[in-house]
Amino acid sequence: MNSSLNTARRVGGALALALGVAGMANAAGQMDHSKMDHAAMGHGSAQPAPKPQAMDHGQMDHGSMDHSQMNHGQMDHGAMDPGKMSPKQMDHGAMDHSQMDHGQMDHKAMGHGGAYQGSRAPATSSRTPIPVLTDADRAAAFPPLPGHAVHDKMLSWFLLFDQLEYQNADEGSVLSWDASAWVGGDIDRLWLRSEGERTNGMTEEAELQALWGHAIGPWWELVGGLRQDFKPGPAQTWGAFGIQGMPLYGLEVEATGFVGEQGQSALRLEGEYDMLLTNRLILQPTAELNFYGRNDHERGVGSGLASSEVGLRLRYEIRREFAPYIGVTWNRAYGNTADLVREEGGDVSEARLVAGIRMWF
Repeated sequence: MNSSLNTARRVGGALALALGVAGMANAAGQMDHSKMDHAAMGHGSAQPAPKPQAMDHGQMDHGSMDHSQMNHGQMDHGAMDPGKMSPKQMDHGAMDHSQMDHGQMDHKAMGHGGAYQGSRAPATSSRTPIPVLTDADRAAAFPPLPGHAVHDKMLSWFLLFDQLEYQNADEGSVLSWDASAWVGGDIDRLWLRSEGERTNGMTEEAELQALWGHAIGPWWELVGGLRQDFKPGPAQTWGAFGIQGMPLYGLEVEATGFVGEQGQSALRLEGEYDMLLTNRLILQPTAELNFYGRNDHERGVGSGLASSEVGLRLRYEIRREFAPYIGVTWNRAYGNTADLVREEGGDVSEARLVAGIRMWF
């Protein structure tokens, strides 16, 4: 009997508990949250939220704002005018952007298409711009040049003592000279050449050439005219023709042929080269060869290669127009001319020390 009563009590309690839970669920579904007093529930003030007003960003201090909980997806940046906010009022250094959703931000509405307007000056390039030249600039920098002056109508002259020297010869003291001069223009000019020797005050050799020169190129010139021998032997006149020029810089050459009286003929080859050791110290090797077509006992020359002279002179140009020098020369006779020299009791070869002055006007 007692067990039946206990069982009935347990069943009744379970039914009562089930009915209570069901009633509470029905009551929760029918609750009106608009009537709830959240103040009494400990959720803060129950006063209604104020109506949103326009925000003045000019007075906002972003340094004290915590952006960690901000949802920028709901922010309306279109109403923000950074141009009216000073850099001091916009303190972005203290903003926490770790929770910001930049994917939802509308930067075009914020005026951020380029640099912030009013927040900082636009970036400028440090590279110097390339100036654009105008026709007036080019004309000022490159004025028109005058035309080339024609010099062939001008009359000029030149006088050169290439060798004016003392020689220590076996026969005694020798004064030797080799001089040339010209007068005229660039194309045509009159040439005068003279060379000779005086031994112990007596003239042993002397000649003078008067030639007309015509340029056939920048470095070459044809010459033709007369040659007059005064010594040795009786005076003799020759017709002369040849070529002279500068095949290499510093190298001057002359090749002159002669036709004398009674069918005599001769050929002379000369060359000299200036080797610049310094701007003023110059070493000059020279060479001369003489050929004759016939024997001439009166003048002591034979047919074929008659004589040669090789020299080496070192000069110092105190001025370009005036240069003292020292050197050595070596003379030699060949063939029939050497035989004639031996008959006269002379030496067929001789070396001489020389000292002289080279000058031009």
